[in-house]
Amino acid sequence: MAAMLVFLGIIAAISFGWLARQRLASRPWLEEGIPDEGSGAVRLPAAKLGLGVFLAVAGSLFALLISAYVLRTEVAAPDGSGLLLLSAPRLLWFNTGVLATGSVALHLAQAAARRGHRAGLRDGLLAGGLAALTFVAGQVLVWRQLAEAGYFLTTSPASSFFYLITGLHGLHVLGGVAALARTTARLRHGVPTESLCLGVELCALYWHFLLLAWVVLFAVLMGWAGNVLDVCRAWLG
Repeated sequence: MAAMLVFLGIIAAISFGWLARQRLASRPWLEEGIPDEGSGAVRLPAAKLGLGVFLAVAGSLFALLISAYVLRTEVAAPDGSGLLLLSAPRLLWFNTGVLATGSVALHLAQAAARRGHRAGLRDGLLAGGLAALTFVAGQVLVWRQLAEAGYFLTTSPASSFFYLITGLHGLHVLGGVAALARTTARLRHGVPTESLCLGVELCALYWHFLLLAWVVLFAVLMGWAGNVLDVCRAWLG
């Protein structure tokens, strides 16, 4: 439960902070917003607002799954052993690194778009897309390794929720790939770089969210979240 509250708090803080920053640090030559009459300010584009709402909902969904996972495994194994996969594939570490690489690549693509550097933008988008597909392929290999080790969907609460949560996260990654493909196609068709800034920014923000969500999910599924919370409580106390 504590892990769920922490995750919700992080998502809420990032969402409100990001939305507030759009009002304070808006750049009319980059944004596609509509000026407010009489104020000279730029209203938040509908696409940004929509993505912010979507990320808040998706974050809440992952938090609810984390809560259900912890409660279910504590009922099945009050000593906490049900929270752990005893044979977690090492490939999960590689997948985490790949997802982080994709997030960095899209951050660089966003910077290239702001500078009007089309080659850098193209390379960043392609690197981000390749990292996303590699991550999904890596997750499929992880599922195969778990199955070979005897962890199936119905083996235990830990394995059931592992397949469910990682599968849902993988679907979100594939959704991001579709958005990346659309932005890359617009770039190839000669759309001006300044017109792509908003789309690239949204892709980068979405990828940062996926990385944050995965890090939290990874910590919970591996049984580390409780230890981290204990350290935080001891430090704050």
